Amino acid sequence: MSEPAPEDVSLTSDQPAAAQSPAPASDDWVDLADRAPGYPDAAAKVKTFPQTPGVYLMKDDVGRVIYVGKAKNLRSRAGSYFLKAAAEERRTAELVREISDIDFLDADSEVDALLMEARLIKDTQPKFNTELRDDKTFPYLEITTREDFPRVAFTREPSERGTKLYGPFASAGSLRGAIQVLQRIFKFRTCALDIRENDQQWKWFRPCLLHSIDQCTAPCNLRISKEDYRRDIRRLKMFFEGKKKSVLKEMHKEMAEAAAARKYEVAARLRDEIRLLETLDERGDLETHVQPEVFFIDPKKGLAGLRKVLRLEETPRSIEGVDIAHLGGGETVASLVQFIDGLPFKPGYKRFRIRSVDGIDDFASIHEVVARRFKRLSDEGEVRPDILLIDGGKGQLSAAMAAFKELAIEPPVVISLAKRDEEIFRPGESEPLRLSRHAYALRLLQYVRDEAHRFAQHYHHILRRKSTLGE
Repeated sequence: MSEPAPEDVSLTSDQPAAAQSPAPASDDWVDLADRAPGYPDAAAKVKTFPQTPGVYLMKDDVGRVIYVGKAKNLRSRAGSYFLKAAAEERRTAELVREISDIDFLDADSEVDALLMEARLIKDTQPKFNTELRDDKTFPYLEITTREDFPRVAFTREPSERGTKLYGPFASAGSLRGAIQVLQRIFKFRTCALDIRENDQQWKWFRPCLLHSIDQCTAPCNLRISKEDYRRDIRRLKMFFEGKKKSVLKEMHKEMAEAAAARKYEVAARLRDEIRLLETLDERGDLETHVQPEVFFIDPKKGLAGLRKVLRLEETPRSIEGVDIAHLGGGETVASLVQFIDGLPFKPGYKRFRIRSVDGIDDFASIHEVVARRFKRLSDEGEVRPDILLIDGGKGQLSAAMAAFKELAIEPPVVISLAKRDEEIFRPGESEPLRLSRHAYALRLLQYVRDEAHRFAQHYHHILRRKSTLGE
């Protein structure tokens, strides 16, 4: 069973091939003998889903997520899997036999649901999702900020520094088309030339065809000043940050005037351009819809850097990161992520429901999860991580070290990373370790810390249910 790849996904239709009925009826099944034990409860549960956008998660009888799907109407889309047609359809029959539970996550829009679906599939690797499980990513629009004449580009691999990013965008094709339209309006360059205002040799450079058709102001030939070009770039940024209505209003006016003058080809072109610009709303938020795989961090340099700054005898290979999250009603959960050779190792990710702490107490929660994790490793003789990273400051670090002391277990290298100033705290050291914001060691630790935080927060709806928890 498969879902369409990100570049080909449709945001206008979200009905399954198996059925299009809005909700399952109680008498739709003749024989439930080959259904999973929890299937009837799941069929009843789906009727309570909202008729709004979101992501639904199918689970088997031990609570594993086996399929993730997006929906513009959760009740209709998820409910269609509980109809006779779904059991008879070749693509869905095997999945239907294993459904024992179902849950959902709300989304603000269809685009949010699409991006959320892709993230969940990459993280949980459900057995029935054959697409979106690889490194396929959604694109960004990137504007360079440290050049005399900033460039605008479509990219799936954003630069680490010196850029302003917008996205991720739901449709790569629509973004490419929108960039062409925007270029006709704001006349920015998309080339990779290293153009410097004070380099007079550019006066002899021959502009490309884009200047001839009035889609670029030709900074490559110094035909526009640095100040005037940057003014156009500021207008482009304003377009993405809330000033789009005035541009579209002007284009609608031009389209109407062209149609009135019977210039139908011009009117049709403007109509198509307006539609492309309107698709720019189909994008996610940089912070909410993080795609960590597109922001490359050199793992070898990061690990080598950690060996140096932490004064380790050998280069570390395994790092585990722990974070605490609070759910509705004060319930506390913890996440543990595992990195091997500087890269995420998803099978090693774990989730914990905090058992011994009443209310909100991060220190006690850190103590519990560290004690449970390392007691199990010790009891079962499993290999411990080279570095344990705690999200927080001195207090969280002390709580973790207290757990090792009570268990009489020799700890690995234990450090904490405080988000506010990105300071690294170490046992027995009164002063934190402060690294350059661009140091490979710090960036790797940030990756581990942020991944643990994302893993804890992103699954808060799933974690409500005991059957989905790890240890």
